Amino acid sequence: MNRPEIQLPRKLTNQLLYLAQQSPEAEVCGLIGADADGKPISCYPIANDAETPGTRFLLDSRQQIAAMKQMRDKGETLFAIYHSHPSAPAVPSPADIEQSGYPTALQLIVSLNTKGVLELRAFQIHNGVSREAVLTMTES
Repeated sequence: MNRPEIQLPRKLTNQLLYLAQQSPEAEVCGLIGADADGKPISCYPIANDAETPGTRFLLDSRQQIAAMKQMRDKGETLFAIYHSHPSAPAVPSPADIEQSGYPTALQLIVSLNTKGVLELRAFQIHNGVSREAVLTMTES
């Protein structure tokens, strides 16, 4: 079965990696907006409201609503939900899969659990099934 290929601009990739590095003890999270052509262009960091932010993420509901409104106002659509794993691999946890509420949005996961290299992987999660996508970086 072929894995879908997702193109992510280098600027957004660097922003996600930077945000994850700024919070080595707690998962960071947020949304990625796409333009009318479906190209990811904007990052919307959102506070992590989880009771155990070191191992879980829960988007702050007010900030999520505000980010979704900003996207709509700019003509963007939801492209991805991102979060980091400070001490786990960049694969969806059982909780990530169970709590995935946007089946059309990509799940981007950054892992800090590597020696000197940050890992960023993408997954489609639908009906409790996680499927990895191939991530490639573009210059724009």
